[in-house]
Amino acid sequence: MSTSERWLYLATAIDRRTKEAIGYAMDDHYHTPLTSRAIRNTARNRKLTDGTIFHSDRGSNYRPAEHGETLKHLGLPRSAGRTGTCFSNTMTESFFAALKNERVSRMTYLTREATRQDITRYIESWHKHKHLHSAVGNRPPREAHTEYQTLHITA
Repeated sequence: MSTSERWLYLATAIDRRTKEAIGYAMDDHYHTPLTSRAIRNTARNRKLTDGTIFHSDRGSNYRPAEHGETLKHLGLPRSAGRTGTCFSNTMTESFFAALKNERVSRMTYLTREATRQDITRYIESWHKHKHLHSAVGNRPPREAHTEYQTLHITA
């Protein structure tokens, strides 16, 4: 996101089942430490069960040893889409399209800190609890997660 102080970058992890942004991090760069921090935040926010896979594009920030070590430490296998195509990462593309359309395009950000606070508020308050997502029955992601947990625990 553009600010008067230059750019603020956002890395996210999206739950494939519920379309919820379960982990994210922001910084003034989009390098491996940012994406690794987003993955660690994901592990703190949600119990990563067997079968959890980290899927990404083939960007240079996902290739260095630090990224691989973060995944290995958390017991997450790596998955990457094909080079030059965005279709295998449509959930992330959809999330960022909604973020830009519903929030970023309507704002003028002066500082990175104000941007960070606004984006966090958007994700935690709006996107998780109010944004209706067609892939989960036109419900908010958190509602879809709660239903999944209820069905999964009682099954």
